[in-house]
Parts: sequence; structure tokens; C-alpha cells
Amino acid sequence: MLSKISERPVSLRVGHLRGRTIHDFRQELLSWFDEHKRDLPWRKDRDPYRVWISEIMLQQTRVAAVVEHYHKFLGRFPTMEALATARESSVLAVWSGLGYYRRARMLHAAARKIVRELEGKFPKNSEALQELPGIGRYTSAAIASIAFGEAVPVVDGNVERVLQRVSGKQMGSAEIWKLAGTFLDEHRPGDFNQAAMELGATICLPKQPKCRLCPVAGICVSRGELRGNHKVVPQKKREIRYGLDCRNGSVFLVRRDKKASLMPGMWELPEIPAEASFGPKWRTFRHSITVTDYLVHIVNCELPEGTEGKWITKSRVASLPLTGLARKVLRAAKVI
Repeated sequence: MLSKISERPVSLRVGHLRGRTIHDFRQELLSWFDEHKRDLPWRKDRDPYRVWISEIMLQQTRVAAVVEHYHKFLGRFPTMEALATARESSVLAVWSGLGYYRRARMLHAAARKIVRELEGKFPKNSEALQELPGIGRYTSAAIASIAFGEAVPVVDGNVERVLQRVSGKQMGSAEIWKLAGTFLDEHRPGDFNQAAMELGATICLPKQPKCRLCPVAGICVSRGELRGNHKVVPQKKREIRYGLDCRNGSVFLVRRDKKASLMPGMWELPEIPAEASFGPKWRTFRHSITVTDYLVHIVNCELPEGTEGKWITKSRVASLPLTGLARKVLRAAKVI
């Protein structure tokens, strides 16, 4: 546990900063957040279940993409009990389109553990939260500070970038977490953590920071990009073809192996070899998964007998756990 932070202004002795105080940083950041924070649905209250759902969804996913899925998910699973008693396939179906499906599986497993082993009581501190599947140091701190007011810092990519730029110093993980704890406002830890993340997401951007709009620009050493702070992960390119076979009110789909390393158990269109003759392309899509950028060609065709897969009636397709690409294609084809 962190020791309590002193209420009096503390001189900031990090990097090249002199004569400024951590108190100034907290005050300016929170004032900015109070006036400019985005109107996001999970900020309507501090219900721990809703905070938890939003934090899991926001991992490696843009806010704009999460908003729609957040409403849809809570509409289907409004309570912990509803989520815990659902089938995994139903959870994956509602999650479809958000990607990184392991998050949904861990979310479901954690809900079951809370209901079955903890009598439905949500853990109220960061240490206990880390005992749940799919919840690590960052997520536990975010939930505990926002929902329960626990004075623990959070460090994600946005917070790390803000702190390194403000201090003018590149740091390792342990040092970043320690610095985040030093900056934290113990009276409003949840708001402070959200404010730091918000600043990194909307103002202190990776490549083109909006320093003129930054509420803590006067305290910031770097006023922009730190050398070597931005790591570029090269995108791999790949072309792939899938067959879209719709007949008699059904569509032919394939289910991934449940032991597959990527999207196990999810349903998708059958892949067809590039050299095979199935007729002209119906449509081409661009689709990215992690570090691979796919050019996806969809062919309207009748698949040959013996193709592995299963005919699914169109009325059932939307309830299946589809891959994001399959859902995109089937929507375009007006199957769902």
C-alpha cells in the first residue's frame, strides 16, 4: 500500500524541474478535467460492475469503438449475476467486434468467481481485485480508485507518456509507477487517474501533442516528444480470400478450433486458396489484427462438397460468437 501523500505542496525534484510543485500539477490537471472531460457512459456513476466492464473493454481499444459495445453489453448483461450465468458463447457473441477475445473469456470467468466464491460481492481494493481472472495491476488500480476511492496510481501508455514528458526523463516501469504514486491526488484518486489518462489520450498525443492546449504546459519540461520515446511496430501485410456461400436462408461458416491461439472457438467464413477458381470477387475489405494488415477478398460462390464447416440459418448467425471480420462481411452482405 502507498503511504499517504502530504497535504502540503511538495517541491517537484524530477528531471530538470525546479521551483514547481506537485500540488500545482494536481490542481491544474483536475481543474482542466472538471471542465473538459469527455461525456462517456461509464462516467455516469461509480458502479464497480460498470467501471470494471469499461476498463476491460478499453484495454487496447479506442474509446469510440468501446462506447457502442458498452451499451450493447450492459443491455444484454445488466448485472454481475446475468453475466455469470450466461454461456460463454453468448458473452463472445455480444463481445464480437471488439477483438482480443481473451478479455471476454476472463471477464466471464471473473464474474462466475465473484458470484460462486465471493457471494456476489465485488472486491473493494486493488490487491483483492488482482485475484480475479483478467485483472492485473493497472486494471485493479483503475477500478479501485474510480469505484472505491482507493488512493492507488494507474499507469497505462497515456499516463506513462504524460509523466515522462512532464519530467523530461525516460523511465522504466518501476520508476514510472513510483512517480505516478508521488503525483497522485489522494483526495480525488479516481478523478486524478482518469484526468491523467484523458490528458494523454486527447492532448499529450504520441506524435503531435497539443501543447498549447495543455493545462500543465507550464510545468512540463519537454513540451513535446522525447527522443526515442515512440516505438514504431512495423505492420505486416497479407492478402487472404474467403468464400461467402448463402443458400436457402442459411450461410456456410467455419468454427475455429477451441485450442487455437487466436480467437479460439469463434465462427468465420471459410478461407479459400488464392489459386482456386471460384469466380469474381464480390468485395474487398481492409482489416487489421494486432500487427498484421489484411487485404481481404470476399468471393460469392458455391463451396465444393466436403468443405469443412456448417450451414447456419441466418436467424441464428447474429447470436454466434463471430470474428470481427466475419461480422463486418456478413453485415455488408445483409446476412445480419
